[in-house]
Amino acid sequence: MKNLDSKNHVTGKSVYVDDIPVQTGTLSGVILGSPVAHGKILELDISKAESVNGVVQVYTFNDIPGKNQIGGIIEDEPLFAENEVHFIGQPIALIVATSEKIARNALKFIKVEIEELEIITDPREAKEKGHLLIPPRTFKIGNVKNSWSKCDYIFEGKVESGGQEHLYIETQGSYAYPIDNGSIKIHSSTQGATLVQKIVARILDLPMHKIEVDVARIGGGFGGKEDQATPYACMAGLASYLLQKPVKLILHRLDDMLMTGKRHPYSSDFKIGLSKDYKILAYQTCLYQNGGAASDLSPAIMERTLFHSTGAYFIPNTEVTVYSCKTNLPPNTAFRGFGAPQGMFVIESAIAKAACELNISKRLIQERNFLNEGDEFQYGQIAENVNISECYKTSIDKYQIDKIEKEIKDFNSKNTNYKKGMAIMPVCFGISFTKTPMNQARALVHIYQDGSVGISTGGVEMGQGINTKLIQVASKVFSISPKRIKIESTNTTRVANTSPTAASSGADLNGNALRIACNGLLERLKETAAQMLSCKLSQITIKDEVVFKDEVDSKIHWEQLIETAFLDRICLTENGHYVTPVIHFDKTKEKGHPFAYHVYGTAIITVTVDCIRGIYEFNDVKIVHDFGNSMNTAIDNGQVEGGVAQGIGWATIEEVAFSKEGKLLSNSLSTYKVPDIYSVPKNIEITPLKTNGPELALLRSKAIGEPPFMYGIGAYFAITEAIRAFNPNYTLDYDAPLTPEKVLMRLYQK
Repeated sequence: MKNLDSKNHVTGKSVYVDDIPVQTGTLSGVILGSPVAHGKILELDISKAESVNGVVQVYTFNDIPGKNQIGGIIEDEPLFAENEVHFIGQPIALIVATSEKIARNALKFIKVEIEELEIITDPREAKEKGHLLIPPRTFKIGNVKNSWSKCDYIFEGKVESGGQEHLYIETQGSYAYPIDNGSIKIHSSTQGATLVQKIVARILDLPMHKIEVDVARIGGGFGGKEDQATPYACMAGLASYLLQKPVKLILHRLDDMLMTGKRHPYSSDFKIGLSKDYKILAYQTCLYQNGGAASDLSPAIMERTLFHSTGAYFIPNTEVTVYSCKTNLPPNTAFRGFGAPQGMFVIESAIAKAACELNISKRLIQERNFLNEGDEFQYGQIAENVNISECYKTSIDKYQIDKIEKEIKDFNSKNTNYKKGMAIMPVCFGISFTKTPMNQARALVHIYQDGSVGISTGGVEMGQGINTKLIQVASKVFSISPKRIKIESTNTTRVANTSPTAASSGADLNGNALRIACNGLLERLKETAAQMLSCKLSQITIKDEVVFKDEVDSKIHWEQLIETAFLDRICLTENGHYVTPVIHFDKTKEKGHPFAYHVYGTAIITVTVDCIRGIYEFNDVKIVHDFGNSMNTAIDNGQVEGGVAQGIGWATIEEVAFSKEGKLLSNSLSTYKVPDIYSVPKNIEITPLKTNGPELALLRSKAIGEPPFMYGIGAYFAITEAIRAFNPNYTLDYDAPLTPEKVLMRLYQK
């Protein structure tokens, strides 16, 4: 089945928040952000801005009827700054005017005087000064301290991984307006409709049922709209509620880049110990997470880093500690992979360091340390249905790794100014929210009198194809044409208490809730059919919109069955509630079974480096991926391709740069580079691993959103291999992203 949204997307007919027809009298909001990264507010004078013709109101923290607090996990982030500011762009005030132009012009009339305080942008400095968002956490298994004496080789190193700008096509935005009985309706570009509802209710001091949040779709999220869409919905909702008028707040691209958090940069130290046969006996690492000025989702992202700190490997003695450091940057937030890429980059760097020092192939260490069935993860879960070795062996055989290595060696021996490099990136990624209560979902299904079907779930469509997969579920359960089925917008009034569409779990959670609801309806319809045919329920099946009795066509079609059920007063509406079974985690022990299942895969990445200019071209990314039983190959392959490109971007060209004063330097699309058609791999081959998917995956089709991102990490190590081929004096280091400027410096390192 094709992605049902594709046609409207490419023809420009898909409706986003900024496309919603506005009501008469709609006002526009523009935010005044802090001009400094840290300081004490001495004076804030909004009087001149309020007197500008066309300005309706200027709001500050003093105007909030409820609690000036938008923190989701930890309440440590005000909607509007009160006495201090903690990052450049932190909202201080909201100007509401009859047009965006007037509101933006009025910004210059606000007088704000700030006494600047110490600015910290480096997480290690923050840690040394005791500036932590939460206490550190450690995962361990075995006894690392006693293992070093048993190691034949021990290596240590430092790793840096940078941030990443989400750069969703649709910027952050909301449209709010009053509805009956003192309620507010908000159209928000968010991955988490319930979170928006909850925080807006907190800000306005209203019960949640007074806030209706509606999301038709969003123009990309990648995690950047899981938590960080909330403040803009709060501001639009606040102004709309107080003025009793519709208010629209859509961020300009430059404001979006300035004010929103990115992927967390990490600075890390590692120590790795190996035996003579290259088995990893001990691994110890300390990671410093740059959380920014408030917690946002940093605690949860820290947790997923811990969960994925050993990558696709089994290491019997491990100790991993993460510090979540408070700095004067915008609060960093979720991004595809949610902390796992940062952890995986460190273990891959440690293995690369060991291989370089031992003068052996990195893959020799990799293949000798893969997870096996029954191995224990450092967080206590026992590995089941482990496919990493199968993915690796299949990739080695199918793509003829020996031939690739020989071709690279031959090329490098014949070329002076161009060198090739290759790297293998294995992936093991856990599927589920790491916070157990979030692993629940509901679905509401209506069958109308004419046989058409309406579906509401908590899943948000953001380009990943969840709507298409949900229609596939209903179509399969009812055995009806997809054309009969409509997916409604995600709405907190129809489906309440939803988890955000994130953690690669959107299809699993919402799809299984939908499956339960559809099966409930199907049983009622079978009972109706059994009565119509005077037979037992067990004799009835529905195939291709026709009722069968004992596998024989009864000539009763779907429409007739629905009409009869309706006339018999059978309920044609059903709710489905799904909770992921098995999973649990005890934070007091840092042990449990947090994931429903794991996704595995292996990528072989080859690159050609121009050794005169420092630029590079990715020739091939050849992947063997564990899809389970993919329910939609086209969508899943598209997610792999997109994830690979985004992962390569993070590892190579996407450099988020801040000055020491906390000013964003990569603040526009002229100063921040993302992969375009010229920088993506020339060839991406995807081979599905032949396997049977797990029961806890939707129709045994494994989650696909985040795991492919990790393949892009291999790009970093492929480039370093090419650099080493050109410059034998190059001392391997680990500082991502590996931009062309950095490559050039390393090519000529003495």
